[in-house]
Amino acid sequence: MSQLRSLAGALRSSSQWMRGQVGSGRRVFDPRRNCSSGAAEPSLAACSSSYVVEMYYAWLEDHKNVHESWDAYFRNAQASSSEETGEKHLSALLQGRAMSQTPAMSEKVVEDHLAVHTLIRAYQVRGHHVARLDPLGILTADLDSFVPSDLITSIDKLGSYGLEESDLDKSFQLPLTTFIGGNESTLPLREIIHRLETSYCGHTGVEFMFINNMEQCQWIRQKFETPGIMMFSDREKRTLLARLVRSTRFEDFLARKWSSEKRFGLEGCEVLIPALKMIIDKSSEAGIESVIMGMPHRGRLNVLANVVRKDLDQIFCQFDPKLEAADEGSGDVKYHLGMYHERINRETDKNITLSLMANPSHLEAVDPVVQGKTKAEQFYGGDTEGRRVMSILMHGDAAFAGQGVVYETFHLSELPSYTTHGTIHVVVNNQIGFTTDPRMARSSPYPTDVARVVNAPIFHVNADDPEAVMYVCKVAAEWRNTFNKDVVIDLVCYRRFGHNEMDEPMFTQPLMYKQIRKQEHVLKKYADKLISEGVVTLQEFEVCVSLYGNLITVSLCKHLFHSCCFPDFFKLDGEPKSMSCPSTGLNEEVLRHIGEVASSVPLKDFAIHSGLSRILRGRADMVAKRTVDWALAEYVAFGSLLKDGIHVRLSGQDVERGTFSHRHHVLHDQEVDKRFCIPMNHLWPNQALYTVCNSSLSEYGVLGFELGFAMASPNALVCWEAQFGDFQNTAQCIIDQFISAGQAKWVRHNGIVLLLPHGMEGMGPEHSSARPERFLQMSKDDPDRYPLIIFTPKSLLRLPEARSSFDEMITGTKFLRIIPDGGPASNHPEKVKRVIFCTGKVYYELAKERKQLKLEEDVAIVRLEQISPFPFDLIKAEVEKYSNAELIWCQEEHKNMGYYDYIRPHFLTVRSKNPIWYVGRDPAAAPATGNKFTHLAELKRFLDTAFNLEAFKGRSY
Repeated sequence: MSQLRSLAGALRSSSQWMRGQVGSGRRVFDPRRNCSSGAAEPSLAACSSSYVVEMYYAWLEDHKNVHESWDAYFRNAQASSSEETGEKHLSALLQGRAMSQTPAMSEKVVEDHLAVHTLIRAYQVRGHHVARLDPLGILTADLDSFVPSDLITSIDKLGSYGLEESDLDKSFQLPLTTFIGGNESTLPLREIIHRLETSYCGHTGVEFMFINNMEQCQWIRQKFETPGIMMFSDREKRTLLARLVRSTRFEDFLARKWSSEKRFGLEGCEVLIPALKMIIDKSSEAGIESVIMGMPHRGRLNVLANVVRKDLDQIFCQFDPKLEAADEGSGDVKYHLGMYHERINRETDKNITLSLMANPSHLEAVDPVVQGKTKAEQFYGGDTEGRRVMSILMHGDAAFAGQGVVYETFHLSELPSYTTHGTIHVVVNNQIGFTTDPRMARSSPYPTDVARVVNAPIFHVNADDPEAVMYVCKVAAEWRNTFNKDVVIDLVCYRRFGHNEMDEPMFTQPLMYKQIRKQEHVLKKYADKLISEGVVTLQEFEVCVSLYGNLITVSLCKHLFHSCCFPDFFKLDGEPKSMSCPSTGLNEEVLRHIGEVASSVPLKDFAIHSGLSRILRGRADMVAKRTVDWALAEYVAFGSLLKDGIHVRLSGQDVERGTFSHRHHVLHDQEVDKRFCIPMNHLWPNQALYTVCNSSLSEYGVLGFELGFAMASPNALVCWEAQFGDFQNTAQCIIDQFISAGQAKWVRHNGIVLLLPHGMEGMGPEHSSARPERFLQMSKDDPDRYPLIIFTPKSLLRLPEARSSFDEMITGTKFLRIIPDGGPASNHPEKVKRVIFCTGKVYYELAKERKQLKLEEDVAIVRLEQISPFPFDLIKAEVEKYSNAELIWCQEEHKNMGYYDYIRPHFLTVRSKNPIWYVGRDPAAAPATGNKFTHLAELKRFLDTAFNLEAFKGRSY
């Protein structure tokens, strides 16, 4: 102890920085900085000695003043000092550092130890930059070719730490932020560097020091630094070899059998199959019962065959040229389709369900869809922490870095209404995107850098080292199970052939593909390794190869994949079982009860905004008058489904309140922070849950998520609302690729509802809608479970004419596919000169104009509430009813938009002799003007035409 005091005294006397710094007040020191907390962080040379002195005196005052690592340091020094006498020197942290008791020598000892601690941290932070990750040996780990100056890649680098070659055999105390010592607390510098290189600079590169959680960082350090931790038993090695055999031989068979077919094979990353199986094994071991996966096309057939275990004969059948497209919907390519399968996991002897979602060529579009389906399975299974259901997403390196939906999906990962409690991401890093070099494809060093935004650890690994890959996958599965957070595995590999098997990669990547053609297959390399180790014999390996070869050879075409979780709604040929509209009405007592709850605050002592009190009083007044506006009709529709035990989920930007301050499904206490109430969950004791959640400012990602959620159950109403109708443009990929073509292309049915609000209001290009009772009727009458689009215009939310009576939604009523004219024109149809067919908001403009012009007996207005499937029977009845009238289709949208091009041939089918004339805006490039004056001028122009009974006289169709 005397030597510590002597050291401290010498350092204090020579330190100008210390003057006035140590006072009588208690100071708490931040172990993450080489100085006291609250001060600017100085350089190591400037503050190391003074820092130790200050730490020591703070420790003398109270051991709790310093971090536990410094407490251990001083305790060890004190203990060793009591056993030594005379001129013996400190042993614990200063072991092997002979010195005399001079201030300069003492300061050097401290600085050397701090330098070693800094060196250890440098490897933890930047070791991945020099890891040997590229199987081809021609590229660096990332896009930067520099070698970090603080890594000891040569002897001269020691000088940057103030160390010399003679220090390599001197021992240093290890900090508590490393596990390289195992059971040892001190190691020679040479061994410290060797173990750091082994942990961080071999075939695995670990990025994790950006994570702002000490426990998580320590967990990762222990997994990668502990000596000998990356060990596998002989049994595990044989299992890995067998899985590599299946992966490699599957691709070999397809290449030989269908050499001229595109299949987007996995050659160059065959280790993906055992990697996925390791993740699934470890997850099953931890209690996971269902794994939902999404991936691009490369390697999909192999994953289907060897992970999901789709029958081989079904896969081979898809290569048969005699296969008819009708056998698989409208027919997408075989490497886009999905699969659902339940089987026993052989490693854990537990049941596991594996789902691989179908995915179009928009490589990352499936990401949010997988997350939504995972969330739904967790929700319906009561898996609130993701302990039984999880997701795995596979990516290509170029798409992972390049497509924005990846970022959108990551930012859903920890939002309460969207989290799936951790996803394992596996990047098949071919080091090329189609023909584009990574240097032209991304600005970030790694393709995985986007994952850093959510503090997800990133494990880079050389795909030609199967055991390193297996260990990384094992750790990733354990991370997800431990922390319920995302994690990324970057499988650095190569693509043995071109973008597809017919492509010539030498055109654009000659040097890379010269090396690839020399590259020995990973299966041979690993087999040779195990044979040399005596784990397997050559004969055993050859038998393993032969057995799988025989299995795939004898597989025959029998039938194709077909998956449907909506069996009650469809016939075997895929057609709906019913096209009729059953009664959707409700008992008036139920209508009134829902309306009364919607007008109240179910919780006691809950302070609401005065403006909201006025809105609730307005609702109560409507209920008393037996009417509903749009917002109340939506409330009644949702509430009635909840009564029947049907879960309702509404998601989108600001949907809780509603963009136009009309919904207010979530009430906020004005005096207590974070206290809120959802009245709709207080309707009945045993009702289903209503989930309403404001989303992140995302359309592509969130709509994909809700689409996936809606896949899980046919007995749920899942709605996504765009904040404004044109916001759906950003989600168009999901609409085009999944929703529009859903059943025909993917052989999957989905009942998602899209709410697109605002309408043609003179300020934007959004669409329009119909009467409010449509909400109730269409939400309950959805036997076909097709995606449903509802346009909800702003102007109708509070329009007095856009209200409906209870009489239109009580027991016995049903959805009206068309709404006939109910005025004077219908009383004398033979006298009607013109019938205007329309849909949505424009009806109210037409009705107002007709009344002003006193043409209510001459012009009938018929509304189409269901455009598709087209109501031929009802339209025919209306046309025959007004047999002397000319037919007009009126729409607000421009002629090259809207519905005219769709309805015109359908009307010709009903009445081929007479045309249906167009009234609306002229063709235009922009969907709508942003100028109010221009909007009103356009409106007046087509309204004048609509009621000019001579407008089409003498014109040919």
